[in-house]
Amino acid sequence: MLSGIKQRGIVGKDGKIEIQTSELREGTVVEIIVLIEQDTTEYLLSTEANRRQLMSAIENVETKNNLVSFTPEEWNEEYNIHS
Repeated sequence: MLSGIKQRGIVGKDGKIEIQTSELREGTVVEIIVLIEQDTTEYLLSTEANRRQLMSAIENVETKNNLVSFTPEEWNEEYNIHS
């Protein structure tokens, strides 16, 4: 059986992460998954390819070039959404 504990933390010196909880007994075997919070803009700018794509998309919006428009009905039909 699996159960979970969710905590937020900050990585300390030398990458050290500490978790404190009274829910775990000493000697309990645990599996740790680290999810890293990242700002969306930071992620989009994290590689040269991403940067170029984002800047191109911004330019397209600013110049109203290469835009796609559709009605809500067309969106629903395209993605097979029926209410």
